Amino acid sequence: MTAHVNFDDRMLSLGLARVSEAAALACADLIGRGDEKAADQAAVNAMREQLNMLNIQGVVVIGEGERDEAPMLFIGEEVGSGDGPGVDIALDPLEGTTLTAKAMPNALTVIAMAPRGTLLHAPDTYMDKLAIGPGYAKDVVSLDMSPRERVEALAAAKGCKPSEITVCILERPRHQDMIAQVRETGASVYLITDGDVAGVIHCAEAERTGIDMYMGSGGAPEGVLAASALKCLGGQIWGRLLFRNDDERGRASKAGITDFDRIYSRDEMVTDDVIFAATGVTDGSIVSGVKRRSTYVETETVLMRSKTGSLRRIIYRNPVG
Repeated sequence: MTAHVNFDDRMLSLGLARVSEAAALACADLIGRGDEKAADQAAVNAMREQLNMLNIQGVVVIGEGERDEAPMLFIGEEVGSGDGPGVDIALDPLEGTTLTAKAMPNALTVIAMAPRGTLLHAPDTYMDKLAIGPGYAKDVVSLDMSPRERVEALAAAKGCKPSEITVCILERPRHQDMIAQVRETGASVYLITDGDVAGVIHCAEAERTGIDMYMGSGGAPEGVLAASALKCLGGQIWGRLLFRNDDERGRASKAGITDFDRIYSRDEMVTDDVIFAATGVTDGSIVSGVKRRSTYVETETVLMRSKTGSLRRIIYRNPVG
């Protein structure tokens, strides 16, 4: 229980912002260079170095993959100084490696931290996701509804026509039927090429982004990161793990998952207070990307705490020689 007592989210939050900032700065020189692996590795190295400066006993529960696939920030890796509270860490050192390599919008460095044992250990598989922003009654929409039913239910709850709803969906061949169904209702579809953590966050800031709902399948680890952000911002998200083969079911079993058909709500993916930080690598709808000037480099970070529901935007300007 000491982990919960000592989890001082207020003090740890600024440290977490430094972690995501360092990762964004580290891959800044690789924006538009066409090398996804190099950009990802630079972000990983910087994130790990900063994490090890924090007074935490951290365990990576959502990371770069299994130990045999990732040399650093692998699932189960211990980070931090070894002092301080025990914490779970979920991270994506570079959400949008392709976006970075091609200098496209919405590449982010993303990290969340919560008391030990409170983040879902999601295996590296797909997850069917559905998210809406704050202000709605519980379970207005569900994963068991068809895309059409979801749009119609949300429109009724919002008091508007389906044609006034905008849905964010990852542009993939597997989503063609879903996209068609949503458009048949008259709703607008906002397609993204990558980066579904940003996609989910969009619907939590509907007034700013114009996006009401997110749906579709993407990485399960990103689902837990997105749930962390929504726990801070308000909003609802549901996720159901999708398995393509026995190897993926084995990964889920190894992560302690026994019910393969379970639908997880936001508070089942993130069961306690969480802090979340994301720094822009390329310009996006949530934060600006890294800016190089003659005498300094500048980043923008969004930092959130679920305990207070607070959101900070931090501009970090670092002088360069």
